[in-house]
Amino acid sequence: MSPRPKPVDAVIIGYGWTGAIMAKTLTDAGLSVVALERGPMRDTSPDFSYPQVADELRHGIRGEYWQPLARETVTIRHRLDQEAVPYRQYGSFVLGNGVGGAGTHWNGQQWRASPEDLRFRSHVLERYGAQAIGPDMTIQDYPVTFEELEPHFDHFEKVAGVSGRAGNLRGTLMPGGNPFEGPRSDAFPNPPVADIESSIRFARAARELGYNAFPMPAANASRAYTNPYGVRMGPCNLCGFCERFGCFLYSKASPQTTILPILKHRTNLEVRPNAQVTRILLDSDGKRAVGAAYVDEKGDLIEQRADLVILSAFQMHNVRLLLLSGIGEPYDPATGKGVVGKNYAYQMVSSVSAYFDKDVHLNPFIGAGAGGQQVIDDFNSDHFDHTGLGFIGGSLIFAGATGARPIEQMNLPPDAPRWGAGWKAAAAAHYGHSMSVATMGAVMSYRDAYLDLDPTYRDALGQPLLRMTFNWHENEYRLAAHANAKARSIVEAMKPKSIGVNLIKPGENYDVRRYQSTHTTGGAIMGADPATSVINRYSQSWDVPNLFVMGASAFPQNLGYNPTGLLAGLAYFSAAEIRDRYLKAPGPLVDA
Repeated sequence: MSPRPKPVDAVIIGYGWTGAIMAKTLTDAGLSVVALERGPMRDTSPDFSYPQVADELRHGIRGEYWQPLARETVTIRHRLDQEAVPYRQYGSFVLGNGVGGAGTHWNGQQWRASPEDLRFRSHVLERYGAQAIGPDMTIQDYPVTFEELEPHFDHFEKVAGVSGRAGNLRGTLMPGGNPFEGPRSDAFPNPPVADIESSIRFARAARELGYNAFPMPAANASRAYTNPYGVRMGPCNLCGFCERFGCFLYSKASPQTTILPILKHRTNLEVRPNAQVTRILLDSDGKRAVGAAYVDEKGDLIEQRADLVILSAFQMHNVRLLLLSGIGEPYDPATGKGVVGKNYAYQMVSSVSAYFDKDVHLNPFIGAGAGGQQVIDDFNSDHFDHTGLGFIGGSLIFAGATGARPIEQMNLPPDAPRWGAGWKAAAAAHYGHSMSVATMGAVMSYRDAYLDLDPTYRDALGQPLLRMTFNWHENEYRLAAHANAKARSIVEAMKPKSIGVNLIKPGENYDVRRYQSTHTTGGAIMGADPATSVINRYSQSWDVPNLFVMGASAFPQNLGYNPTGLLAGLAYFSAAEIRDRYLKAPGPLVDA
């Protein structure tokens, strides 16, 4: 054990989006703060500089910015009676690593939750009755409302320079925007990024069918922009290197392009990269956090003492650290008791591809993670009547291009050869003349879907890996089929030469080899009752009041939206309460 560093007021574990938000708030309040990041230091320059960042093999396939699975991974099984096996090669989801976290290489699709998403269980009961909720579902309401979060959604959109078109401005529906969104207090800070050809065709076909197409809210600045913190962003040029890449143009919102620049020279903040936190330290009665233990890049075990602990790592890492630290009662699927690890959820994605003749030029290499795309929200959340459909929840349906990179994103018809000269001919014939319409669906939480510590496998430091128990359920098969059918009708309205469908069918198991999204949620969920949740409405631990847990681990079930907007809104909501109430009188902010 190395000598202890000087104690500080607060320690932040994980320095991505929520870590950066909390670092700004706490240092603004005058606290001394240490941020511990498991991966290396990263910044736009030199890490994301052009042309080396535009390397699909290095970044898109081998994952330069991802967590090395050889040192730490998760184990996965479908059922409680199976032995889990390690996730050894990236497929289904990717885990960020380094300063900025997954916020450096996300797509930038920037959504708010719908008002009904935040009181989902109550909403379903009121509209459809108890029979709509399956006996094995464990869905819950959030303990915070859309109205409470709206100012924080608005602030984050301005921090991130989001480009889009308002659909509901202070209760007035606006033409060309999302008519299903909750009332917003202000318009997006930037106009939409210019549409690309595939999104134009999608929007035209969707409107012909009576659906409400609108530009996807994008954390890609459509013009030069200065955010509320005085940080400048550049305009997106649709270069096609958003997802899995850092942005070399300062256009895609990330901690590096929005918040970290104003924190770099603060004397009351120290960032320690390559600091692998192994546990949260507790006092003798286990009711108060006293800091964090971590292994530094030299392999030394160090204890950083602090009065306040912010756990803001990736969703899975949050849950694992709580379990390793003995904070909260681990969830037991056999009894339904316990809370830590409960309500793990993912997303179910499908697509319909359109293949056109050679006279239709789609130029798919022009694209961004979110900018230039069009979307419909008609079949998401509870924006449509679910009566008689046999499922709850919904899905986004959208089209555009994120760059059509040749290794991973070659969109070929189902009957095309998979290798050799035939594959080359098919690639040449279809590369510039095909597109996809994607659906991204919600996944409910279930009694048998959870996270715990693996009894067999350990990481490079000798600690148990996190074990995921998860598989699809009937609700999600039906939800995906419904959304896919709607997507197919839009594709058919475009009149392509042929169509290909990618849809998980009933009975198919969750397949870790197939990428869908990195939108993993739950395991340290928020709620109004400590018997059924890990944290309260302010993301404060019920068991350890000077510990706050940030991120998508708080979600009681998953949405049909990307999680970043909601997790950021919850972080700003919590940060305001810590600043205005907790720091003045440390202790529980909600009575248990």
